[in-house]
Amino acid sequence: MNDLIDKLLILRSPGIGPVRYKKLVEQFGSASVAADNFRGDSNLMDAVLREIDSANRNGVHFVCDDSEFYPVALKNVKGHPPIICVRGNMDALQKPMVAIVGTRHATATGMQFVRNLAESFATHNVVVVSGMAIGTDTAAHRGALHAAGATQTIAVLGGGVDYIWPIENESLYWEIIERGAVISEMPIGFIPRTTNFVQRNRWIAGLSDKIILSEADLNSGSMTTARFAIALNRELWAIPGHPSDARASGPNSLIASGNAKLCSGATDFFDANPTKKITSNKENFELENALLDALGSVPVSESVLAQVVKKSIAEIKRDLVVLELRGLVQKQNGGYIRL
Repeated sequence: MNDLIDKLLILRSPGIGPVRYKKLVEQFGSASVAADNFRGDSNLMDAVLREIDSANRNGVHFVCDDSEFYPVALKNVKGHPPIICVRGNMDALQKPMVAIVGTRHATATGMQFVRNLAESFATHNVVVVSGMAIGTDTAAHRGALHAAGATQTIAVLGGGVDYIWPIENESLYWEIIERGAVISEMPIGFIPRTTNFVQRNRWIAGLSDKIILSEADLNSGSMTTARFAIALNRELWAIPGHPSDARASGPNSLIASGNAKLCSGATDFFDANPTKKITSNKENFELENALLDALGSVPVSESVLAQVVKKSIAEIKRDLVVLELRGLVQKQNGGYIRL
């Protein structure tokens, strides 16, 4: 307990973040000695003791970066939080993690895709990480919670772990705590500011082995998460969308630049049968040729193409998006032409 008080005395002091905290501990040799500089501040001491008491009453754990429960991937990030607050199941912190993020203004189709993808990861015992915002984040958490068994999801918050935002997701918040965990580096009771969400996005990327970006325009906060993923050398995937939709500009740009792999579904991650994968790739190649062979200078509709190559319209739409990103086809007058 004394060790926790010492660390919180430093961290909760004005102007001290993870980087400054680390420098002080290194300078004085330990958190205990460094904390001597702050013990005289009675208001600070009272605030720390109140926070610890609130944590005890609300089932919140303080996880220090020297704890066995601290996520290894996050610990390896430079400037990581020395302490994270965790509300929920601690064992969720020890499992493989994938982050799924995207716009708050997601389409129904995009959210359904994300729900299905998150459910697949959860079924394979991979914890789904997101930010509990409405739209894509909600779909990711819901998908993970829908999977059978002891599936888990983690919500990383910009405010304190007890600060539920947005309020529309209050029921989701309690479901996440029951099956997974809500975490934050901020003090209990802290009301977030805009800048806190940028740092929150860095921790989402830092926690995860893979980051999957769904719908997001170029200025979306989720693109910040993608940039953090690139900087942290994480495996980045993006779900393509139609070029005419601004919400597809983020993932499409990452795929086009080569910074992200194209995510077409759960089979990108869980098809472990090499023979089947080779067959699948061969079939995709043949279907791609079939699509291109069916196109010329006269626009052909998606419904006609579906009949020609014997696929559903949803599959045709997906394949056409990929071909359009590659500059092989173009939408024109309600149909598609070959370039």
